[in-house]
This record gives sequence, structure tokens and C-alpha cells, in this order.
Amino acid sequence: MTLEEKVGQMNQASVSIVGGFDVSFEELIEMLTDGRLSQGEFSKIMETAEQDYHEDEIRAGKIGSIMLQNAEKANELQKIALEESRLGIPLIIGLDVIHGFRTVFPIALAEACSFDNDLFLRTARMAARESRMEGINWHFAPMIDVSRDARWGRVSEGPGEDPYLVSEFARAKVKGLQGDTSNPANYVAACLKHFVAYGAAESGRDYNTTSMSNSLLHNVYLPPFKAAVEEGATTVMAAFNDLNGVPCTVNGKLLNEVLKERYGFDGFVVSDANGIRECVTHGSAEDEKAAGLQAARAGIDMDMGTSIFSNHLPQLVKSGELEEDILNQAVERILSVKMWLGLFDSPYVNTEDRMVTIPHEHRELAQEAAAKSIVLLKNNEHLLPLNKDQKISIIGELADKASEVVGAWSISWKEEDCVSVLNGLQQQSDKVRYFETGGLTEAINEDELQKAIDYGDIVIAVVGEQVSMSGEAASRANIGLPGQQQELLRMIKAAGKPVVAILMNGRPLALEWEAENLDALLETWHLGIEMGSAIADVVFGITNPSGKLSVSIPRVTGQCPVYYNHPSTGRPAGKSKFTSRYLDVDNDALYPFGFGLSYTEFAYSNLEVIEESHELLISVEVANIGSRNGEEVVQLYTRDKVASIVRPVKELKSYQRISLEAGSSHNVQFHLPKDQLGFYDNDGKYQLENGAFTIFVGGSSRECLSQDVHIQFSLH
Repeated sequence: MTLEEKVGQMNQASVSIVGGFDVSFEELIEMLTDGRLSQGEFSKIMETAEQDYHEDEIRAGKIGSIMLQNAEKANELQKIALEESRLGIPLIIGLDVIHGFRTVFPIALAEACSFDNDLFLRTARMAARESRMEGINWHFAPMIDVSRDARWGRVSEGPGEDPYLVSEFARAKVKGLQGDTSNPANYVAACLKHFVAYGAAESGRDYNTTSMSNSLLHNVYLPPFKAAVEEGATTVMAAFNDLNGVPCTVNGKLLNEVLKERYGFDGFVVSDANGIRECVTHGSAEDEKAAGLQAARAGIDMDMGTSIFSNHLPQLVKSGELEEDILNQAVERILSVKMWLGLFDSPYVNTEDRMVTIPHEHRELAQEAAAKSIVLLKNNEHLLPLNKDQKISIIGELADKASEVVGAWSISWKEEDCVSVLNGLQQQSDKVRYFETGGLTEAINEDELQKAIDYGDIVIAVVGEQVSMSGEAASRANIGLPGQQQELLRMIKAAGKPVVAILMNGRPLALEWEAENLDALLETWHLGIEMGSAIADVVFGITNPSGKLSVSIPRVTGQCPVYYNHPSTGRPAGKSKFTSRYLDVDNDALYPFGFGLSYTEFAYSNLEVIEESHELLISVEVANIGSRNGEEVVQLYTRDKVASIVRPVKELKSYQRISLEAGSSHNVQFHLPKDQLGFYDNDGKYQLENGAFTIFVGGSSRECLSQDVHIQFSLH
């Protein structure tokens, strides 16, 4: 391979839109995901605009990857790469397929509320198969940033605040995307993002700086990446942010030493979009040439979208400033992934296999995922489930907007596939009526509101955020209900009617007033194409809600970041003024991690902990003492009571999702390896320290049975 051909493999291009709309495909995607473009407008542009697919550069061997979602064009470009370039190396074709392709599943923050590892795997596997039909063989997913600050818009894309849950999610997603290698049509390359600590952006402001101790990095933010690498992830994306002053794109300690050497990652690392160029703006490189040199040396194997590698690396090698072996290693990693994908043997897709409509089994999985992701937060006097004979008034602008169910970073959906909340409810009851009261983007229509009050025995208010209010570049300084939605709720509450709030949102919202004043709260997030159907099943009792929060819900914005597994402090919150507390609000979350109600009730008893040489055997009796069959997520937490560094007050170590018929009980058993009770110190070394631990088991991070034990790791 020539120098230029090697660098070509390290260059990812995106489709350029030329003519009257002079922006890149990448920016067009951003405009779609942040709401500046509708799905219809995006489709029209893509159908009518002149598009540059870089055919000449592919012919010349100057491009190794492209972003695309079109089967015919994918085949055409692969044919050029294979038959018209000198070396005949196929393209790896990538796209942001974050939570489903044509079949859109719940956003990751929602799906994680299911605590269902098998579900995580199955939705990823279906997304892989659907996208492969369009020539896509590389997903920029899963997004596995631990995120504790609800102000950050991209909290929607990841599975929440807990490193153990995020790690389990990461393993399952990698297995789902990559695991079925029986046929190239069944799997894609996963891409772990964003490496690392992007979810800790200061003040919750996207792309902002991050600073943290080494122990925090290794105990909270790195474990999901380590777990996913152990599962065989083939690619990793570097984060935009700097970490302790060094942009992750040029952070050789993270990319080379931690990821590639310590974790044994043998795939390739891609920059995030424009990430190399942004090192100049960061101030860590004086120009693009210096940024490219730093990135290549630090372990970036592929440049996403800037052409900086193409423009500068050949000359840097010729001048002796960059070792050619760095290029050789990068190209070897990239070619290994292409070979593993079967692209040399099966580069083309059969366009006759493309979906015209979504198959029934795909919709079934989408509805299952949506239903398991719903979290019942409040249900005064068992108001839910509702009777289909009751007259139900529906208010809230989001209720009738099918386009708002898909959530941030959904690209390949069609509005015709989407079931709105209103549509789902009306399919099950002819007593449901919708009233256009406004309140989100429009002023409150008091005449319509009065009609809703007059008609309904019960009012369902569908409130929350538009899709464009969460996701990338969508941080919010005030995370209460936007617009006049709380005023709308206050007005309906004052009328004396029972109020059920269905929350549609891409982040935890500050809900102190709503929790105190409304009769029932359903956290439904953005659930994907079957959102309306899943919500209707829960509202009318066909499905018993079983979701548990993957992230804490704050009382007020000023609590952020708020999370359950915070470190111990020397002055824990108490009645004394001189303790770690606020003067004007309680410290704890309004609804904690792991919380979620059911239409039945579960009771825990008989917690038992037995220490063996290599593990703890933990058992607890869980009984369904209500009148309905239901599912419960049994959660195991630990606390290291005395250690050489301050440890969290509680940490999730395992969970099991169980089904119990009304009146039945089950003895749930956990086998907890003792080596999972250690921690990383500030030198990044894993420590196992003898001493006192507390074992907790319960239905949330707050309500648990507990037992103290003294662990001797010398037995291990």
C-alpha cells in the first residue's frame, strides 16, 4: 500500500450536499435530530439535492469509510471500491443507529428502565438486521456514557447514572449488534461512545470540559467501556470533551495506554465528527496539521469527516515527524474489522430484501420494549388502571404528535409507522376525546380546557419535552416542564378532576410540584414507534407497569447532578445546620434510581447472606401480596463501610427481573463474586480490602432490606 492508500483507509467521508444546500450530510443529520428539519424536509432534500458521494476519491483509494443509508448507493460505491480502486478494499459504511433503525425502540435512558438484559440484546439485533438491509454495516452505538446530570441533553442517549447497569447494557448491546455472525446480514460492528467521561460535562452543558479524580474515572466512567471491550466490541469513538485538560481525541494515555494496552482492545478508534479539528479550537494544537499529528500518535485510527489525516499524514511521515508504523497499525486494525464483517466476501446487499412495511414481529418487539420501559411514579388511591367506560379527556400538545414519539437521534423512521399517545388510547376506548389546549409551544386555550373539564370523568395530561429539547446540543438550565404546561396542570387540578400526567421526555424532569399535586404520574420517556400502544395497555391495565428508574429524578434543577451512589461525606445531611444539605429543599432525589411502582405490591423478607471462599450467597424472599400478576426487578446493592478512599453510600451489584402471580412468592438468589467488592484507587489500581460491608436487597435503591457482613478477601 502507498502512504496515500494507507491514509485513505483512515479517512471517513460523509455525503456532501451540493447546489443550493451547501452543508454536509453530517450537519444535515444534526439538523434533523435537533428539530431544525422535519423528517419530510430531510427526505425531500435527500431526494432532490445534488449529492457528492466522493466516487473519484473512492476510486483513488482515498476513502475507507462513508456515512450512508441507501442500499442501491451502498452497492454502487462498494462496486467502485472493489473493482475500480487499485487495491479493491471494500468500504465500511456507518450511521448513527442509536435505538433502532426503521423500527424505533425506546431511547436508551428509557429502555434501561426495563432492567432486561435479554431485551437490550434483542432490540440491538433487530436494529442490526434492519440497517444491514440498507448497506449499513457499522453502528455508532451503543452510547454508554454514565450520566448523572439531567441538564445534559445527551442523557437521553445513554442508559443512566449507574456504572453497573450501564455496563450490563453495554455488554448486551454489543452482543446483540455483533453476536449473530452466522450470516453477514445479521450483524454489524458496534462502536462504543464516547470515550470517555463525556457524560460528566461541567454544568451539564454539552461539549464542556470534564475534570475528575483517577478513582472516579476508573470506578464510574470507564467500567462500561471495559465491559464492552471484554464482550468483543470492534470499534470505539473518542469523545469531544477534554478530560483534566487533555482533549480525548488526542489523549494517548486514555486511547493507547488504557483502552488498547490495558483493556486489550484490538479494534479501531474513530474520532467523533470534527473532533480532530476541534483540538485547534480547544487550544491543544496550533493548526490542523498539529492536531492530525497528535491524534494519530494518541491512537485515533480513523478521522471522521475532516480530511485532516488525508491532508497531512502522508507529508508528516515523509518529513519524519510521524512514524509510518503508526499508520500500519491503524490500517491493520481497520482492515481486520472489515474482514470480520465479511465485506471482502459479501460486500453487497440484496435490495429485494428491503422492508416496505415494518413486519408484525418487529412491531411486537417495539411494543414489548416500550411497555417494559414505562415507570409508574405515583398512583394515588389506585387511580390507574382506568376503566374503558370512563369518559377520558386528553390534553397536551404532545398527545397527538406521532413525530414526537421517536426521541433524539432517530434518523431512519417514518411518521406513518408511529403510534401517538392519543391514537393508542383511542384504539382501545371510544370514550377518549382530545382537546387542543396548547401549553407547550402555543398559549393555553382556555375554551378548549373548559371543554376538557366538562367532558371528562378523568383528565390525562400528556406533558413533557419535544424531541428537539433533548439529545445532542440540547442542554437545559431549567429542567422543569417547558412552556406553560405546569400552568395548564394547575388549572386542570383547580377544577377538581382527577389528573393523570403522562410524561414524554428525553431527560429526568424536575417534578416537585407535579409529584405533590397530581393524582398519578407515568414516566414514559420517548418510547419509539409503538409508544401509544404501550401506554394504552398500561393505562387500561392490560399491562402491569414494571419499569424501574435508570436515573434519579430531581426535585428541582438546582439539585443537579443528583444520583444515588454518591460518596459518603463527613457531615451527612441531618437536622443540624452544619451538615451537607440545602436550606430550601431536601437532599435526596424526588424519585430515586431503581424506583418504580406496580399495580400490585411486592414484599421482601428473610434476607440471608452466606460468605464462601470466592463469593457471597445472598437470598431473599419476594412475595406478590397484591391482587394482580406482576413483574418485579429485585436489586442487590453493597456498601464498603471502611476503605482507604471514600466509597459510595450504595452501589448496584446485580439485579434479577422476576414474574410473580398474585399471592405467590419466590426465593431469589444471587451469587456475588467477592472480587466485585473491590475498587480502583487514585493510581488506577484495583484494591480488595478486608472489612465491613453492608448488603442491601430491595425494589429500589432507597427501600431495601440490609445485613452487615465482614469480608475476608484473604480467603479468595
